[in-house]
Amino acid sequence: MTNLHCITRIALSLSLLWLLALGGCSTLPQSRLAPVNVSQAEQASAWELQGKLAVKSPSDKFSTNLYWLHTQEGDDLRLTTMLGTTVLTLCSDKRGARLEVDGKVFEDSQPQRLLERVSGWTIPLASLPLWITGQTGMSPAQVTLDGQGYPSLLLSQDPEAPWRVQFISWQQQSGATIPKQLRLDREGLQLKIQVNRWQALGQPVAKLHQ
Repeated sequence: MTNLHCITRIALSLSLLWLLALGGCSTLPQSRLAPVNVSQAEQASAWELQGKLAVKSPSDKFSTNLYWLHTQEGDDLRLTTMLGTTVLTLCSDKRGARLEVDGKVFEDSQPQRLLERVSGWTIPLASLPLWITGQTGMSPAQVTLDGQGYPSLLLSQDPEAPWRVQFISWQQQSGATIPKQLRLDREGLQLKIQVNRWQALGQPVAKLHQ
């Protein structure tokens, strides 16, 4: 099992050396899709997110920058240090999933199973795109709403991965109201997600100029 906390600390130390030696660090990928505004997050066929992720378990605790490009074709999820050095990359599409961490490459047909096999964490990758954008995807009986009608608490009833999801605060991004901060808890594992930037994406840039 790979200890991502140790990898994060090592990558941060290396990035400080690289910064002094090279005067720069790695950058995030640039989406070829065009930014658009939507009135509701579910109207976005694709989106790009930048924020923070904090993970706490009985044996591990760390925080990192989070980048996520979500499209109909697949996902590109990256964890980086404060200097931009990539610690973990998880890419998935209909052909399968590929995870790069600590200079090693792991592959599987399912991204959820791949991340759990490498890190030991059962992170709800299939549900996160919904929860991050304020969508529950579940019956109202499992969701508590706040005074403005937004979800404040969601109790997942999946017997294999029950999660308690708190929508702590909300914000306006790309014309839509989405969560600013979320907290997810499950059997000793806690995830805190802060969304600093969420951009809805539409047609590829090249098509807009044709």
